[in-house]
Amino acid sequence: MKPSPQHWWQQTWGLVLAGGLIMGIALGVRHVQGMFLLPIIMDRGWTRESFGFAMAVQNLTWGLAQPLTGMLADRFGSWKVMVGGMLLYAVGLITMTHATNVQTFVWTAGVCIGIAQSGTTFGVVYGALSRMVPPARRSWALGVAGAIGGIGQFLLVPAAQAMLSGLGWAGALVWFAIVALALLPMGLPFHDKQNSQSHDATADHPRLLPALREAFSHSGFWLLNLGFLACGFQLAFIANHLPAYLVDKGMPPRDGMVALAIIALSNVLGIYVFGLLGGRYPRKYTLSMIYLARSAAMALFVLLPLSAFSLYAFAAAMGLLWLGTVPLTNGIVSQIFGVRYLATLFGFVFFGHQLGSFLGVWLGGVVFESTHSYDLVWLCAMALGVIAAALHWPIDDRELVRATPGFAMR
Repeated sequence: MKPSPQHWWQQTWGLVLAGGLIMGIALGVRHVQGMFLLPIIMDRGWTRESFGFAMAVQNLTWGLAQPLTGMLADRFGSWKVMVGGMLLYAVGLITMTHATNVQTFVWTAGVCIGIAQSGTTFGVVYGALSRMVPPARRSWALGVAGAIGGIGQFLLVPAAQAMLSGLGWAGALVWFAIVALALLPMGLPFHDKQNSQSHDATADHPRLLPALREAFSHSGFWLLNLGFLACGFQLAFIANHLPAYLVDKGMPPRDGMVALAIIALSNVLGIYVFGLLGGRYPRKYTLSMIYLARSAAMALFVLLPLSAFSLYAFAAAMGLLWLGTVPLTNGIVSQIFGVRYLATLFGFVFFGHQLGSFLGVWLGGVVFESTHSYDLVWLCAMALGVIAAALHWPIDDRELVRATPGFAMR
C-alpha cells in the first residue's frame, strides 16, 4: 500500500471536506432550481414545459458527459476535472441570466450546467476519494463527504429564497457563480499525480477498454444502471416540480422552500447513515429497501390530505432517502470492479440516473401542460421505485476474480 499524502490538506479529513464543499455548491444549486421555475417563466413569458425541458436537457447532458469526465479524471487527474467543472458552472450560471429565449436557456441552463455538474459531483468526487482514501475508511469518507454536500444543499435553500426576494432570480444566479469561483481551490487537494499515491490503483488492473468490456458483460452492471433510472426520475421530478405543485394546491411559496430545506437537511443524516451501512450490510439489499420506502412515502403523500404537517413529514422522509443511493451504488461498482476506473464505470452507471432525471423533469412539464395535474407523474415515480427494488435484489455483487494476464486478482 502506498503511503498517505504528506500534505495536511491531502489527509483523509482534508479530502473529505474539500470534496463535500465542491458537491455542496454543485448539488445545492441543482437542488433549488425548482424555486426559480415560476420567477423565470413569469419574467420571460415561457411555460413550465419550456423550463422543464431545459432542466431535462441539463440532466441528460450530465448523464452523457459523466462517462467522459470520468475517463478524463482517471487519465489526467480528478483535480483538473473538478476545477474545470467549477469554472464551467460559474460561466453557465452567469450566461443563464442573459438567456432571453428558450433555445439559449436550454444551451446555458441545460448543456453548459449539465457538463459542469458531471465534473463536480458524485462520479468524479467519489471516484477520487475511493482511490485516495484507505479501503477501511472508504465507506466513512463517502458518507461524510456526502453529508457535507447535503449541508451545502440545505444552506442554499434559505440563501436562494433570500436572494430571490432581494436580488431577483438573475442576481441570485450571479451570486451562486461567485461562490463557485471562490471554491475553486477545493479541487487542489485531489492533485494525486495521476493516482501515483492512490490506494488499490496497481498495475494488476486491466486497461480501460478491457475494463469496460468486463463491466458491460456483467449483468449487475446493467441492473444498477436500470435501477438508478428510478432514482433520477424521482429526485428530479420532486426537486423541480414540488414547489409549483404546492402552489397549485393553494399552499404559499414559503412551504415549498421549507420542504426543500427539510429534504436537504434530512439528506445530511441519510447519506451519512447509508454510507456507513454500506460498509456493514449488503448494499444491494439496502438499495432495494430505499426504493420501496420512497414509493411508500410518495403514496402516503399523494393519498393523504395535504397540509403543512403532511408536507413536512414527506419532506423529512424523502430527505432521509434522498441521496443515500449514491454511495451505495458507487460502493457496489467498486466492490465488483475495483477502484482503478471507478470514475469511468460509475459514470456509465450514472447515465441511467440522469436518463431518469431527464424523463422526470421533462414529463413533469409535459404531463402538467396536457392534464393540468401531476398525478400521472406521481404514479409513475412510485411504480419505478418498486421496479428498481426488484432489479437490485438479484445483483451478483461478488468481487470479480481475474485469472487471465492483465486481469489478475487485486
